[in-house]
Amino acid sequence: MKTVQDYIRTIPDFPHEGIMFRDVTTLFSDPRGFRIAIDQLLHPYAGQPIDKVVGLEARGFILGGAIAHQLSLGFVPIRKKGKLPGKTIEQAYKLEYGEAVMEVHDDVLQPGEKVLLVDDLLATGGTAEAGIKLIERMGAEVIGCAFIIDLPDLGGRKKLAALGMDVHALCAFAGD
Repeated sequence: MKTVQDYIRTIPDFPHEGIMFRDVTTLFSDPRGFRIAIDQLLHPYAGQPIDKVVGLEARGFILGGAIAHQLSLGFVPIRKKGKLPGKTIEQAYKLEYGEAVMEVHDDVLQPGEKVLLVDDLLATGGTAEAGIKLIERMGAEVIGCAFIIDLPDLGGRKKLAALGMDVHALCAFAGD
């Protein structure tokens, strides 16, 4: 039986030489692989009180939308700065070379709501940390962070654990 990891394609030297890019589009395009991933991402949270699913741009939208649908919950996108039309709050975060800013509409989460944060990949944890800060600034609580891939050598899991987050990943690739 195939695992989620079996559906993920590795592309060497993308986007830069020396990078082993883990491509989840091959997972998304396979109906069985996609179903396995969605089921496994939400499994640890089944039966827990969750009010909303939040997805991080961009592949987190695909996963988060599918999980929200499966759980009959609302979905909230956290986007790159300048992509949302309404009033937003923003959070800067560090990239490998520079900074970026994530935004969310300021009225999509209510104080006390329980949120599952979803994305495809956990690397350094900067994007997820920015998402967590945005969620918490609105008074909501992150009950878990779910990813398809963890790149443990880049330290993201440790960063999120230090924030008190429950981190769930379906597979890991060492050395990335």
